[in-house]
Amino acid sequence: MSSDRLFPSLIDRCWFLAGPTASGKSEVAIELAERLGGELLSLDSIAVYRGMDIGTAKPTAAQQERVPHHLIDLAAPDEEFSAAAYLEAAHRVTAEIESRGATPIFVGGTPLYMKGLLRGFFVGPPADWEFRRAVEEDLRAHGAEALHARLRQVDPLSAHRLPPADVRRITRALEVNYLTGRPLSHYQVQFEQDRAAESCHVFALRLDRPTLQGRIEARVEAMFAAGLVDEVRQLEAAGGLGRTAAQAVGYREVLEHLAGRATLAETVAAVKLHTRQLAKRQETWLRSLSEVRFIDIAADEPAQSIAERILARTSAFPG
Repeated sequence: MSSDRLFPSLIDRCWFLAGPTASGKSEVAIELAERLGGELLSLDSIAVYRGMDIGTAKPTAAQQERVPHHLIDLAAPDEEFSAAAYLEAAHRVTAEIESRGATPIFVGGTPLYMKGLLRGFFVGPPADWEFRRAVEEDLRAHGAEALHARLRQVDPLSAHRLPPADVRRITRALEVNYLTGRPLSHYQVQFEQDRAAESCHVFALRLDRPTLQGRIEARVEAMFAAGLVDEVRQLEAAGGLGRTAAQAVGYREVLEHLAGRATLAETVAAVKLHTRQLAKRQETWLRSLSEVRFIDIAADEPAQSIAERILARTSAFPG
């Protein structure tokens, strides 16, 4: 894969449904697909891993019978699956869906994947793990503020966009500059090319905070009741989880539990807390996108009603 490849935006070819975790995206997306003659593409960076089913709330067999689902179970959990690999698959599957005369509908909440689909994505050089280990050592020795200051020296535009706490993306920006001799901001200019929400089909579900937190609590408890601990134990026995998979909310806490560093009750509480934090980050990020039209939903509103309200806000659906 060329280090200067650019995946073009899919915003004019596809529909998008986003929202924080536990907001009910999956059922609403199925209702949309049935009305639009569509097929669903997962926008989840962890659902790409085989065997990571309970903790990612993958679509059930019954849901997949109603509407075709794509971009799940693409890699083994001990493999690294990059944004570039995801976008490669997303563009290929989008073309296949279009060739069948169907509508591609992306559903999920992984910010980098979604932004790459909406605005295009520059594929930089592959990861240099020796460089990343050196950055991790610098981080431990000097802290995130010093790492951010280092980025300001070589790529001030990226440093302006990234807060010091976003160590992962700061590391990637430093890595691109190190490997190419040019700032990442010189390549990723399309990320700043936003669109008006009314010109595209990009929607996000929005709930009041108490309702969302209640759903998160219920979802986490249901995952543990469904066997999340056993799922992680089996994944460990089958070869373990790679860097990315092991950091997923739900999985990293259970790994700590299996290592004897937390009780089950402490683990459940930690997953609830980290899921609430994840949802808050997702909501903040979605508000930064001009393309998004928010759909405020009530706690007990059925998915059919939500889908019909979304379609009523567009001119692409007759009636």
